[in-house]
Amino acid sequence: MEKIFKNEILPLKDKLFRLALRITLNRQEAEDVVQDTLLKMWARRDEWNKVNSLEAVAITICRNQALDYTKKAGRGNLSIDVDRDCPIVANDPSVQLEQKEGLSMARDVINGLPEVQRSIMVLREVEGQSFEKIAEDLGMNESQVRVYLHRARQKIKKSLSIV
Repeated sequence: MEKIFKNEILPLKDKLFRLALRITLNRQEAEDVVQDTLLKMWARRDEWNKVNSLEAVAITICRNQALDYTKKAGRGNLSIDVDRDCPIVANDPSVQLEQKEGLSMARDVINGLPEVQRSIMVLREVEGQSFEKIAEDLGMNESQVRVYLHRARQKIKKSLSIV
């Protein structure tokens, strides 16, 4: 069991940390989430042979832990930081301002999405994960992931076209 933990679960630490950080937006909390996730994985070591993917289980636990941390802290949902996640590269100050305002509107729309749609958007568009991997990680089938992503994109498109 220790060998499986060291070879299959511990190498996921960085990936789990990135996921937790995207949800909690707090480095210390993200580290705590990863620690809690690893402890929960170890506590469930008797069930490892019953699951297809230890990575999927770890990601699900991590995601749920991170969401619990944000709820307890009263912060609510994942938020995208325009300055950090989408750097402005234009040289003209008026173009920079225009780009920043557009990104700010997009951020507000994305942050207003239901949690499942927002999570899928981040995993697909920011992390670049495949539909198959997202479905596995979130415990859905691929068609559900595609539907949620389509709905999220439609909401974003509709909200941004009205403005």
